Amino acid sequence: MSLLSKHAAALVLTAIASLAVVPVQAAQPKPAAEASAQKVSMLGGKFVFNLPKGFTATPLPAGDAAQGTAGATGTMYSNATSRTVVIAAENLIINGATVKDDDGAFLDMTMADFAAQRSKALADAKILSEKSLTQKGTGLGLRQLDTSATQGGGPTLDTTLLAASGTRMAVVQIISRASDKTGHEALVKQIASGK
Repeated sequence: MSLLSKHAAALVLTAIASLAVVPVQAAQPKPAAEASAQKVSMLGGKFVFNLPKGFTATPLPAGDAAQGTAGATGTMYSNATSRTVVIAAENLIINGATVKDDDGAFLDMTMADFAAQRSKALADAKILSEKSLTQKGTGLGLRQLDTSATQGGGPTLDTTLLAASGTRMAVVQIISRASDKTGHEALVKQIASGK
């Protein structure tokens, strides 16, 4: 595994580490019905999507230099009604590396490394599918990894989206109850399409 892909995988794992201690079923202080729709913008506005009404935003702790994620930023969006969590994290690519908006080699290598580490981190993680996508209009390349696992006290569906542009990379993780496959797939499609 290259140093670059190790760093990218570390960013992804750090972005989702909080889920081990945040149950997907956790109640939120603000009723979901009161939370308005939110626009999320990443990679300097190249990766933009809207979350439907009902998600509450909570900033994630800043990255840690000891873990190789200094400068990482992120937000966790949770919906108590649907019991869905969306984590959006972004960081600089190490060594000042620069990638194209659809750098297939970088995205493939990074997602493959992440998939391997995810399988090791969660004993019952099962890879369901992997996809390569390109957003219409922006030309931004995305890699999508769909998995299932037990997180937050129950079975979940988990989709990780990875994108990179210039000197930055972004990771979006969508976690839903396993029983809400239709809702999960609809939210993933909305985020991946940039709508």
